[in-house]
Amino acid sequence: MTKRLYSCMVVYMATKTISLEIEAYEKLRRAKRFPRESFTEVVLRASLPDGGISGRELLATFEKNESGFTDEELDAIDALNENDLPPDIP
Repeated sequence: MTKRLYSCMVVYMATKTISLEIEAYEKLRRAKRFPRESFTEVVLRASLPDGGISGRELLATFEKNESGFTDEELDAIDALNENDLPPDIP
């Protein structure tokens, strides 16, 4: 009689469900390098900027009056906003 020892390891990965518009889904699907590549692998391979700024950091920046824009840039934005009208929706 032969005795065999088997081991089994199950790894569960945390997942998150997201919703995509069809156009975004198709773009993601086309980015797959081979049929069995997962969307996770595609996203992790993508060049996406890390970080960003949190709402708290953005608020602190504006409270210090450091918008990051020059006075000329702010004047140009104000000029554009003066002529910006809401869309005409029937």
